[in-house]
Amino acid sequence: MDNNQPIGIFDSGIGGTSIWKEIHHLLPNENTIYLADSKNAPYGQKTKDEIIALSMKNTDLLLKMNCKLIVVACNTATTNAIKELREKYDIPFIGIEPAIKPAATNSKTRTIGILATQGTLISELFNKTAQQFKNTKIINQVGHGLVPLIESGKMNSPEMTELLRSYLTPMIDANIDYLVLGCSHYPYLIPQIKKILPNNIQIIDSGEAVAKQTQNLLKEKVGFTTEKNSKPIFYTNSDPKVLREILENKYDVIEKEF
Repeated sequence: MDNNQPIGIFDSGIGGTSIWKEIHHLLPNENTIYLADSKNAPYGQKTKDEIIALSMKNTDLLLKMNCKLIVVACNTATTNAIKELREKYDIPFIGIEPAIKPAATNSKTRTIGILATQGTLISELFNKTAQQFKNTKIINQVGHGLVPLIESGKMNSPEMTELLRSYLTPMIDANIDYLVLGCSHYPYLIPQIKKILPNNIQIIDSGEAVAKQTQNLLKEKVGFTTEKNSKPIFYTNSDPKVLREILENKYDVIEKEF
């Protein structure tokens, strides 16, 4: 395998760019290809079989583009499909799942909140992880409607504020001291969330941990690029406007049917 081949990253839309940004920050020389499957967002409302099929479709496309490893930058796709992906394809995969462990381990109130998609919260992998922390009260909340608002560029809308307030208030009342963001779209809502949460509640997302895991995998198995100037490429199968805005118009976004 050529070390200069790109890292492939896919998500059910623009949210996984929060993961891409962490990877690009830690590994600025690595070439990356990002697939935003916005046409099929949100994955969280789909069946397990549908999520597996979409994840395989994205993987097939990234393999055609000669990716050396694939980051599943979507909690729903990871918790529902990563086992099947690893069984089918001979390429390293890195997944992303809600960071329950650091929240439950460090919680002083023994109560944490998880904001995630329905597909993540009902998955076998998520529940298996949650079972390990029986002495911590875990309050799960499905973020109905959040991903479609983000995908349509309405991150700072009154509708978004109202939804977030309705989801977070019961968690605040239950005395959580950690909020785990269980969807790669949700880090873009942190400024809004901070306005609602008291200062004592810490917010955790998985972006930095996934970037470090990617670095470790490159070091141990795959190999770092020898190039000095990375070429990030972004594809979307929907209107590229919101993805361009998320990327601060710094990179080209290619509209492509997939």
